[in-house]
Amino acid sequence: MANTRSAKKMVRKIARRTEVNKARRSRMRSYIRKVEEAIASGDKSAAQDALKQAQPEIMRAVTKGVMHKNTSSRKVSRLSRRVGAMA
Repeated sequence: MANTRSAKKMVRKIARRTEVNKARRSRMRSYIRKVEEAIASGDKSAAQDALKQAQPEIMRAVTKGVMHKNTSSRKVSRLSRRVGAMA
């Protein structure tokens, strides 16, 4: 349990940041899910559109500090490879 005023403030601050980061991560995962659903359905044009929308959202997570740059690059790379491999 926090004792000092500054520690109590940091607890409040961390709780707020956690909520914001959770929302950002959830939003990013929703975009990724849309791409994966389009891939599963076999609709290449829908998958390409979904990927085009997901890419900036994934990269935005990096700039906001939700995930590491290499992690997001890997996710984008793997999704684009899966979309490109569609017949």
